[in-house]
Amino acid sequence: MPEQPERYRRWRAPFPVDLAGVLAPLRRGRGDPCLRFDDGGHVWVTANTADGPGTLVLRAGDTVVEAKAWGTGAGVLLDGVPRLLGAEDDDSGFAAHHDAVARARRRFPLLRLGATGRVWDVLVPSVLEQKVTGYEARRSWRELCRRFGEPAPGPAPAGMRVPPTPAAIRSVTDWDWHRAGVDLARRTTLVAAARVAHRLERAAELRGVPGREFLRQVPGIGVWTSAEIAQRAWGDPDAVSFGDFHIPAVVGHALVGRELDDAGLHAELAPYAPQRHRAVRYLEAVGFSRPRFGPRAAVRDYRAI
Repeated sequence: MPEQPERYRRWRAPFPVDLAGVLAPLRRGRGDPCLRFDDGGHVWVTANTADGPGTLVLRAGDTVVEAKAWGTGAGVLLDGVPRLLGAEDDDSGFAAHHDAVARARRRFPLLRLGATGRVWDVLVPSVLEQKVTGYEARRSWRELCRRFGEPAPGPAPAGMRVPPTPAAIRSVTDWDWHRAGVDLARRTTLVAAARVAHRLERAAELRGVPGREFLRQVPGIGVWTSAEIAQRAWGDPDAVSFGDFHIPAVVGHALVGRELDDAGLHAELAPYAPQRHRAVRYLEAVGFSRPRFGPRAAVRDYRAI
């Protein structure tokens, strides 16, 4: 394939841009092959688009964002820069009902919810994170991208890859799933999603509850996974990851000084509807985390089974 020419866009945002903050939810660990921060203050992102794969690099100075892109998907990525950086986010109805949230909001006034506008690329790592440790999920994500994702177009940092396409996921053999450490339940969900991936993109148009319910038509995608996808694909401010291992503890200790179950989490966040996820993001941004009272969960290596 011939090298695609570089394309450029300069965008002046109507708000100060915090690149690291708004793009943090898209990063799957420090070794993520699809999102990198370099020493020059740039953020590199790879993606699949309706026009094909692309690489996007961003640099921001207060409100001015400079973006370059390569690949057949370059135009789509440049068009989506404002949305990716939170231009469509609206927190105008949000009010802090707890001191911890109010303090977090004062500390992080630039926090915005970005949106990729695309479902597939965030669906794959979200499914990989189902019911396993973060370490396991990130390892599987790196392995699948390395073996089944295309090299990033343009002058991206070494080792960057485009997320595997639906066709690539359908081509993964049982042995390759095993090597990537992906168990039967997660691989079955990914293959089922890959078969209808072109239809799943409609969820980003439906947005909100209808979008999340649309995603849950795929066997294996439940409340937690659909929320994780919605948070990233369309910046859903109310999509709470109920069923998460960490969030009930993070929110509970921040707001009431003790760990919550899902019912308690639902009750504590109820005053923030329809922006419950935004409240969670503030608490995560300020650094609240699950207290550690014992050993970490053991990492399972499915490759050794």
